[in-house]
Amino acid sequence: MEETVEDPATSAVLLDPCHFSQVIFNSVEKFYIPGGDITCYYTLTQHFTPRRKDWIGIFRVGWKTTREYYTFMWVTLPIDLNSKSAKQQEVQFKAYYLPKDDEYYQFCYVDQDGVVRGASIPFQLRPENEEDILVVTTQGEVEEIEQHNKELCEENKQLKDSCVSLQKQNSDMQARLQKKQEELETLKSINKKLEQTMKEQKDCWETELLQLKEQNQKMSSENEKMGVRVDQLQAQLSIQEKEMEKLVQGVQDKTEHLEHLKKESDQLFVSLTEQMEDNPQLTYTGLNYDSSPYQAPTSNQEGARQNPGLVYGNPYSGIQESSAPSLLSIKNCPTCKSDFADDLFYHTLEQHTQTLSLNCPICDKTFPGKEKQIFEDDEFFHGL
Repeated sequence: MEETVEDPATSAVLLDPCHFSQVIFNSVEKFYIPGGDITCYYTLTQHFTPRRKDWIGIFRVGWKTTREYYTFMWVTLPIDLNSKSAKQQEVQFKAYYLPKDDEYYQFCYVDQDGVVRGASIPFQLRPENEEDILVVTTQGEVEEIEQHNKELCEENKQLKDSCVSLQKQNSDMQARLQKKQEELETLKSINKKLEQTMKEQKDCWETELLQLKEQNQKMSSENEKMGVRVDQLQAQLSIQEKEMEKLVQGVQDKTEHLEHLKKESDQLFVSLTEQMEDNPQLTYTGLNYDSSPYQAPTSNQEGARQNPGLVYGNPYSGIQESSAPSLLSIKNCPTCKSDFADDLFYHTLEQHTQTLSLNCPICDKTFPGKEKQIFEDDEFFHGL
């Protein structure tokens, strides 16, 4: 078979044999001697126009489809298709592409759609002898060919019926394909809407994410400021705690001092009571309630040395015994429990009470008048 750039167009279904007469093969020999080239002559009828991909093939007699060619040659298009000389054409088959057996073959013209447009009488490739010439000249071979053509027509009819069935199946497949295409278009539309929705949702998420990032940045900045403020407040708190500790320590010191003064006052009261018991004629005429009760007379320092527990000495040790009233005329102060002469009790009670009593307006605590500093410290402590 001659090498070609591409295979010719073929068909799996035979068409109507009436197409076979559109191309007529001329001067076809009954047999050709093997080993030589074969020239195929053919004529194009007026009802047929050749095309560039038409071809002529050699087929073994009994073929059913154009795919069963043994070898082929591309046709040569006439220069002028309208001239009469253009109707007669020829192609040449080289010897080395021809069949090597003695079966019957024939030429067939096939157009570029795979449709047979003409077929020659059968021929053989074998040496010539007298017996062969005698057989060829008989009518038996012609009848055999006609019978073969009838068989081909019957097969062609069956193939046509098969083609109709195939066409119906193809129509059904086309309808199903159309339905599938419509479904595909619907799915494409739905997919497009989903893509649009996803895009809008994505844009919304991106906007929300940007807002959250901005809020996070603001919160971080505020947290940093709050952290600085907390550090400042902690520093202030630490300072205030230290100051509070100092104040508490001062209050404790004042309280200890107050307790110490109270002990001294008790000691003074005990000492006064002892002196009154030892000297019942003792008098309070020389006692000045506006002056400090802790200032001792300069003439009697031994009384203070006799009682080492008194820091400021005994203020009553220097009072003369001759001026002391009778113990029956002494009255007790209801506020501080101090003793006063009967003739001085009512006169100095109000002044003595104001002097010795200092009331806290916050805690209602009462302080002796001589403990004014402690009273002021108590007010200061309430103001913290």
